[in-house]
Amino acid sequence: MTFDGQGLIPAVIQDWLDGTVLMVGYMNQDAIAKTLQTRSVHFWSRSRRKLWEKGETSGHFLKVKDLFVDCDRDTILVKAEPVGPTCHTGERACFFARMTEEGQAGEEKTQDAGGGILDRVYQTILSRKASPQPDSYVSKLLQGGADRILKKVAEEAGEVIIAAKNQKREEIIYETADLLFHALLVLGYHGVTLNEVYRELGTRFGKSGIRPSAEGGSRG
Repeated sequence: MTFDGQGLIPAVIQDWLDGTVLMVGYMNQDAIAKTLQTRSVHFWSRSRRKLWEKGETSGHFLKVKDLFVDCDRDTILVKAEPVGPTCHTGERACFFARMTEEGQAGEEKTQDAGGGILDRVYQTILSRKASPQPDSYVSKLLQGGADRILKKVAEEAGEVIIAAKNQKREEIIYETADLLFHALLVLGYHGVTLNEVYRELGTRFGKSGIRPSAEGGSRG
């Protein structure tokens, strides 16, 4: 790997479940070795000139899931499971200020830097739930209650099945997007967060999907 003149290399820390960039720090050889040994993220503090473990004072550790190095071998990517908020401000991640058109850090906090497109759609659903809009499709479905939302989920699931049976790629993509959207509506209606779903999927990662039957055998 390529270290700078101070023997340091930047390390980007990413939530292993939804891809949110949590923070950026610097590591030296000792920090890398300690991180690999303990499976807990360690950095080199440039201001204190010492090795430190993220969370050693706050209890908000970063449990290592995987490590990667970029193509130039001069940046590390750490996939980690955060224990509590990562930022010292108490925010989940350090990137919560949007850059203004003038190239400055905005004052208003935002969570838009976190997660991916599903998270953005989910946040829009929550916004419509909190502040219904008269011409909003989402608002109308939410106001129609669980039965109306679930009817749409069933309809969209059927459309996915038909598209798949017909082996029409573009229709599969389109209908699956519709199904995911309406599934997010179910989550939003019941106040279930995407992170809860991510965590559930995380518990299944690398495990067999075959559940034992009541008789002690296996299904599938």
